[in-house]
Amino acid sequence: MSTSAFFAGRDVVRWGIIGCGDVTEVKSGPGFQKATGSQLVAVMRRDAAKAADYAKRHGVARWYVDADALIADPEVDAVYVATLPDSHADYALRIAAAGKPAYIEKPMARHTAECDRMVAAFAAAKLPLFVAYYRRRLPRFLFLEELLREGKLGQLTGVHYRFAAPFHLSGDSWRVNAVSGGGGHFLDIGSHLLDLLDYLLGPLQNVKGRATNLLGNYTVEDAVAMSFDVTGGAHGVATWNFTSAARDDTLRLTGTGGEVSCSLLGNEPVRLEISGWVESFERPNPQHVAQPLIHSIVDELLGRGMCPSTGESARRTSVVMDTVLADYYGGRGDEFWTRAETWPGRVRG
Repeated sequence: MSTSAFFAGRDVVRWGIIGCGDVTEVKSGPGFQKATGSQLVAVMRRDAAKAADYAKRHGVARWYVDADALIADPEVDAVYVATLPDSHADYALRIAAAGKPAYIEKPMARHTAECDRMVAAFAAAKLPLFVAYYRRRLPRFLFLEELLREGKLGQLTGVHYRFAAPFHLSGDSWRVNAVSGGGGHFLDIGSHLLDLLDYLLGPLQNVKGRATNLLGNYTVEDAVAMSFDVTGGAHGVATWNFTSAARDDTLRLTGTGGEVSCSLLGNEPVRLEISGWVESFERPNPQHVAQPLIHSIVDELLGRGMCPSTGESARRTSVVMDTVLADYYGGRGDEFWTRAETWPGRVRG
């Protein structure tokens, strides 16, 4: 069954959200109400008071404290999972079993093995599976795509990215808990870059990397460096320093004809340099940054377009992250989060 046939003759997709927490307040939730052909009709959160409050504030008709009840709701056509990564696979499998499309927050799961189960379940059910790598539809990165497509940079010869931030000063979070998040901040933040490069330049090749824990504030990695090749042979490097006093978030694509640079996570102008000529281009993010991707999902479900972020593409990003982090965790093919005492990279007191 094709995705266009799945909702043949329909002009609206009715959504339910599992996990209506902070990420859904501005970034994603309103996008389901504002995208053309989309309605948000139900939300679920285990805390009844918070679920009811969210539904009231956002004008959602129904709320649940039980995920299975939302999934089974006959007026819910598709489900968005906005919980922590450790529950993504479980909820996805339940949604597939119910015969409904799913849209999963990023990172897709804690490791590739969970991604594989998700992809297989939706493939077997002939259902579409989407993942919230919304940068694939933000204006600033569509501008980069246009520059590459039109050859404005000439032959691509280098890819460089540096992230630095004082995340060692922040408190406990799922982002530094391998049980709930699958690793450190790298899975949450690094996945955005890796997925974007996959979209702009094709699947990364010859991936090598190293992760370390420099400060010992938590047991997962706090610094990551990697190298890779892209289609056409250009080399790339990327580093993430989550223990830095200074802040940086800069992506550079360099070619024989020019260079473009921009923030990956911010909203600053895009800088383009060609033959000594430099110009800045305003490509601001929309108020609800996930809305353009949500619109593309709705378009695909209604048979009027395609979404570029699928379970298959998101799985590739998980493969890259597992490759980079494998030595730190002593392999990531098993449930490595249950054996922290065996991680070779772990800082021990």
